[in-house]
Amino acid sequence: MEYWLTVWLFALSASITPGPNNIMIMTSGLNFGIKRSMPHLMGIICGFIPMLIILGFGMSSVFLAYPFLHQAIKIIGVFYLLYLAWLIANSATTSLEKDVAKPISFVQAALFQWLNPKAWVMGTGAISAYTTLSDTFYWQVLYIAFVFFVVALPSLFLWLLGGMKMKKYLSKPNHQKVFNVTMALLLVGSILPVISALVVEYF
Repeated sequence: MEYWLTVWLFALSASITPGPNNIMIMTSGLNFGIKRSMPHLMGIICGFIPMLIILGFGMSSVFLAYPFLHQAIKIIGVFYLLYLAWLIANSATTSLEKDVAKPISFVQAALFQWLNPKAWVMGTGAISAYTTLSDTFYWQVLYIAFVFFVVALPSLFLWLLGGMKMKKYLSKPNHQKVFNVTMALLLVGSILPVISALVVEYF
């Protein structure tokens, strides 16, 4: 149970951390308001969740044929997520300003997920780190997708709803630094059980 609860922590830290989707939906909220930005928000979710499921189901056949790849990807995923956390913690403060002419459509936002590097990191990281080779693999993938759906919706809406205030807060370099370090620590905390399991297994 504790192991599966960390999926929620991972999904939260990954979903709420500043990234392309969050910055874009925040900017859309500032420029066009909540109502006109909702297609953009729903497009993000309806693009990422199917992508996550397709990615998981596709990887399952490879894992079943070559079990060692699952462990290899899990180890690589852990190191990559630690690297991602380091990048988040040490990322330079930047301006959150973006010029947009009109709201991004539902279809545009959904298709963007397949080009969003953070979405790929989140998807492959979650599947490689939080699945085990068993008869319930597909259910594990669906559970991860469900968790991301539940967490992503309020996380994105928070960026949309609080756009102006959050922009003002994060525009201050010291505040942005504290936020980045906090999110990085949450990301590391979310994979500690995976690291512990790997240490026990190999050492």
